[in-house]
Amino acid sequence: MTRSIAGPTDHVVVVGAGLAGLSAALHLLGAGRRVTVVERDTLPGGRAGRMELGGYQIDTGPTVLTMPEIADEAFAAVGTSLRERVELIELHPAYRARFADGSTLDVHTDGAAMEAEIERFAGGAEAAGYRRLRHWLGQLYQAERGRFLDADFDSPLQLLGPGLVRLAALGGFGRWEARVARHLRDERLRRVFSFQALYAGVPPERAMAAYAVIAYMDTVAGVFFPRGGMHALPRAMADAAAEAGAVFHHGQRVTRLERAGERVTAVVTDDLRIPCDAVVLTPDLPVTYRLLGRVPRRPARLRHAPSAVVLHAGCDRTWPELAHHTLSFGGAWRRTFRELTHTGELMSDPSLLITRPTATDPGLAPPGRHLHYVLAPCPNTDIGPGSADWTVLGARYRDGLLRELDRRGLAGIASAIEEECLVTPADWSAQGHAAGTPFSAAHTFAQTGPFRPRNLVRGTANAVLAGCGTTPGVGVPPVLLSGKLAAARVTGGPRARTTARRAARPTAEGVRP
Repeated sequence: MTRSIAGPTDHVVVVGAGLAGLSAALHLLGAGRRVTVVERDTLPGGRAGRMELGGYQIDTGPTVLTMPEIADEAFAAVGTSLRERVELIELHPAYRARFADGSTLDVHTDGAAMEAEIERFAGGAEAAGYRRLRHWLGQLYQAERGRFLDADFDSPLQLLGPGLVRLAALGGFGRWEARVARHLRDERLRRVFSFQALYAGVPPERAMAAYAVIAYMDTVAGVFFPRGGMHALPRAMADAAAEAGAVFHHGQRVTRLERAGERVTAVVTDDLRIPCDAVVLTPDLPVTYRLLGRVPRRPARLRHAPSAVVLHAGCDRTWPELAHHTLSFGGAWRRTFRELTHTGELMSDPSLLITRPTATDPGLAPPGRHLHYVLAPCPNTDIGPGSADWTVLGARYRDGLLRELDRRGLAGIASAIEEECLVTPADWSAQGHAAGTPFSAAHTFAQTGPFRPRNLVRGTANAVLAGCGTTPGVGVPPVLLSGKLAAARVTGGPRARTTARRAARPTAEGVRP
């Protein structure tokens, strides 16, 4: 049995209207709590924000939606559903992989379609290996879903039990790359089922095989896109929360927390003082710890995941070889991971994610125009160029990236750009992200499960953390789960939920300080 916060919890203030905060708000509302959400930006979404640029509607954060049933749990808490509020489009293919040797592979989440594609690409033996790998990934997900991903931890001892034995029997404590190599001999295919280690911030040859569950989400469970862009998800969550009684204060930066002993008694912004019985904090860990005035003791300093340079480019043309999501792999592999996580150098032969959302939803761009999102992983500012360096590097890196895209088949892309926005680690730092990375703490063994920064902070009795820096980790599904887990810390876990229609709207949410 995991701990929940003690004392009154009738009115909860959620700091941050990102996916974690919105998930927490919906689950809290479903449990009958009064909820106030405070957000520094003028729109909900947090990292999953929206930028309008010359008629282009640009998602500023994640581009891949998997495991939509986890989002649906949050909507269900207040008596509605994801599909009532968001039109989800399943992507076929989920990805297109393009390799340095000129070969191309469409990644399908349907087993039969993917098996046929791999047989075309690499032969029958590899197709049989994929079948075995798919089965193992499914077993891994089943072993982890309820016991490790969707679970709070108060002690490493909570790991002990049949679930841990099952995970060990599946090879979850081995190495991700080695486990994939048991099934696939083709090095290109191995990349398709292990590049996701980058999300965890660890090279595939060193990442725990347990994190191959991310490959399950990407290559088996289905990849979706909401009509209207990824920002449609937090927008719909915020609307559902408001209809269920939550009060939102946008454009309000939290400056401090008032305390009485170990309890937070009020959240103070530039303009408001909001009394509370409990608080859910979703900013990046350094911001949260600064507000709490507490930094948990750890035997070693937190290691952060690599960062990324993102180029948003609105173009007057596109390239038909691009799918909605295209993985453009460079020739190098292990060397690039070493550069990203060890030496701190910019990738000498980059692997890139190119997303073309207008392939699925043309309405995100002006008529006849196309939106492209290019993500190039780069070292975080702890080990690579610092924020100040990127003010000089940025323009030069952008030009080199466009030359590389041109060389890889996107001929004339530089001259096709009408509107653009370049985001570098300096921008992530300015948004408050530690080490200039939006991907938070890396998922090393010492920063996984019960060893990850916990969502309860010693010395504070009624504050709970949510977001990618705490349990269970990075990515849209884990972040949504983090909000659910934070709500459970407040409410004492799953119980008979009242509907939002029975939750009274508070009458005095904020008092001018």
